[in-house]
Amino acid sequence: MLRTYKGIAPKLSNGVYVDESAVLVGDISIGKDSSVWPLVAARGDVNYIKIGERTNVQDGSVLHLTRKSQSNPDGYPLIIGNDVTVGHKVMLHGCQLGNRILVGMGAIVMDNVTVEDDVIIGGGALVPPNKTLESGYLYVGSPVKQARKLTEQELAFLRVSAQNYVELKDEYLQES
Repeated sequence: MLRTYKGIAPKLSNGVYVDESAVLVGDISIGKDSSVWPLVAARGDVNYIKIGERTNVQDGSVLHLTRKSQSNPDGYPLIIGNDVTVGHKVMLHGCQLGNRILVGMGAIVMDNVTVEDDVIIGGGALVPPNKTLESGYLYVGSPVKQARKLTEQELAFLRVSAQNYVELKDEYLQES
């Protein structure tokens, strides 16, 4: 369901799939060939959400942001890059994710976190506020810790995972 908030409606690029049970409200833009799966809740109400191309947000994930205030004039929008896989039941709040990232199931990424390109965040990880996750590494734990460098196979898989969801959403779009 796409809902307007204060006169601003979500904007979807070509080839985007949004499941009918997902709820997207307000200032949200989604790039070409991305997908939003069942029971995702995304609120672009007190700031904005920008999702890149070929990115998938899987079932039950929650996307939100931090409002602008006197102490934080820009607040923290939620920005997700290209070729990102956001696993089931992930919570992303006022953070910035680069390109070619996999966020494992049940992970929580909090305010003012920056995740550089080519990163895997393990399932169930907690990324506390104000951290930067460096490119090319696996991060696990609660709170998250850098575990090791990603292998060449893992780096290649980041694109494969995104492409798999482009193909799946195309199948869903053909069905409807």
